[in-house]
Amino acid sequence: MTNEVTFHLEVFDGPLDLLLHLISKNKVEITDIPIAEILRQYLEYLQKMQEFDMEIASEFITMAAQLMHIKSKMLLPVYDDEEQEDPIAQLVEMLLEYQRFKELGSYFSEQSEAGRDIYVREQEPLEKDYSKIVYSNTADDLLKAIGNILQRAERRMPPSVYAFKSIVGREPVPVNVKISQILSLFSKHKKISLNKLLLSSESRSEIVAYFLAVLELSKDGRVYLTSDDENYYLNLSTEAKNGV
Repeated sequence: MTNEVTFHLEVFDGPLDLLLHLISKNKVEITDIPIAEILRQYLEYLQKMQEFDMEIASEFITMAAQLMHIKSKMLLPVYDDEEQEDPIAQLVEMLLEYQRFKELGSYFSEQSEAGRDIYVREQEPLEKDYSKIVYSNTADDLLKAIGNILQRAERRMPPSVYAFKSIVGREPVPVNVKISQILSLFSKHKKISLNKLLLSSESRSEIVAYFLAVLELSKDGRVYLTSDDENYYLNLSTEAKNGV
């Protein structure tokens, strides 16, 4: 069985790309091109393209003609009384400019690939530091909060703060018990939903007891009230955290 030999012909982006390859292969400077040798190798490459049935772009043929023109001008005699323009100067300028653009293209390509496989973790949401903020929740603040909660739950508004003393005196729901319940909840939760606390109450008097407990804790500076668009929350003050 005969092994077939496969030849690979390198493909270039254009005639200037091919010329730079030949200049680099011959280890010469762009400003000192041996035009005859480069032209010979350039034509050899075009011939190989034909042998491989590759379509030769017109720009490659145009460059071959330009190289031949340069070579012919360099073969002409030079007279002292005539101003002679360097026939290769324009080609050198084109090659230098193309080389600069090629290097820039390689640089930007490397930069675009640099962070492709790097994934940055998104910043975690930061909790608001309430320790540096002074809160003073009044009875009116708590009444408004409780009223909003019960109104959304389609319950009646609780009585005014002045009527609470006589009601609590007759109901078997001690305020100090509710204070203990609220503080014990802080051992498990950073903040307590006032909505859930009130709506879990079984009676009107229990709501009143919770109200007075929250008011007492707020007056002592042990808790403060915060809210978002839907809910109200009880938060333990910094001074009281060490005691819970």
